[in-house]
Amino acid sequence: MTVTTLPTPAVLIDQHRVARNIARLARATAAAGLRLRPHTKTHKSPVVARWQLAAGAVGICCAKLSEAEVFADAGISDIRIPYPLHPAVAARLLALARRTHVSFIVDHLDVARGWSRVLSEAGMTVDVLVKIDVGFHRCGIAPSADTAVPFITAVAQLPGLRQVGLLSHAGQSYHAASEADLRTMAEEEAATLRALQAACAAQGVALPELSAGATPTARFSVSQPGLTEYRAGNYVYLDRTQVGLGAGTLDDCALTVLARVVSAPAPDRVVLDAGSKTLSSDGARGFTPGTGYGVVLRHRPDAHGAHVEQLADPSLTIERLSEEHATVRVTGNQALVPGDLVRIVPNHSCVVSNLVDQAWLVDPHHSVTALPIAARGCLT
Repeated sequence: MTVTTLPTPAVLIDQHRVARNIARLARATAAAGLRLRPHTKTHKSPVVARWQLAAGAVGICCAKLSEAEVFADAGISDIRIPYPLHPAVAARLLALARRTHVSFIVDHLDVARGWSRVLSEAGMTVDVLVKIDVGFHRCGIAPSADTAVPFITAVAQLPGLRQVGLLSHAGQSYHAASEADLRTMAEEEAATLRALQAACAAQGVALPELSAGATPTARFSVSQPGLTEYRAGNYVYLDRTQVGLGAGTLDDCALTVLARVVSAPAPDRVVLDAGSKTLSSDGARGFTPGTGYGVVLRHRPDAHGAHVEQLADPSLTIERLSEEHATVRVTGNQALVPGDLVRIVPNHSCVVSNLVDQAWLVDPHHSVTALPIAARGCLT
């Protein structure tokens, strides 16, 4: 089967680009002496996770417990869940911990105490990290030493929990206004973790792991002193938002959506068969946010014919989505007609992965093989 014979819409994964993205961050973290632990919420595929592990990753991260269960079923032996699990899921967590090495975060003392009771009664000890809020203001404890150090010290004393370090996510980086802004966020994140590590050490609490992670800041964070682990997810595929934040180029984007023109009702309008149920309704972010719901591509062979570069087609703007339709504004002399195929870089590739049961791996000869999205819909 080839790209042109696929039913549309279809999610395509370019094998060359995904391998290049995996290798790039693996080299950067190895050179910095960091352990790389990719977040699998972007691809939700044990196949891709194995590629990351083969490139040097020490384990993986999963967004939810059900996602971790899928990867454990696939034989992944070291799984971190940087999500605030509640003891209501104790039976599942205990079962998971009996068959793989699992760790998770805590950011509330009552929850930590609940896990301590559960694990102690089960005769088990599980690694935990304290989540630190470094500016995104989602999960995590405030980084003030006056309150953070007593919290961390209290968690360290709880039986059943082996406190191994601190974990952060600079999610505010997705709203950065410039390269300098991203660099500052990366520097401040690492400095915050180092300061808390030192303050806790002065109280006799050792925190050997400092785990940070976000794709936009990765190129700056890998050079920050003190970090021991880096977690990134979107780097594996990238998307229009990451291009807007300088984390890659359109030619680095490994995930695209193949769509077919199904209507051309006016010279300035065509309609594609990939609506919000495929592309998602996420808007673009970046230093200068783009308009529309993804970038329609044109392709240009390089001077040697060895690589086909992905470029934006400025004559096509996806200006409106319905569930099954993408309405595209046409400018210039674009001559698309029903039946024509286009490829789109979505605004947010993680969401697109979760909208399909399988993607298609595309080799350099445009042949395709199915890539099951095994953890699709794992939201509990």
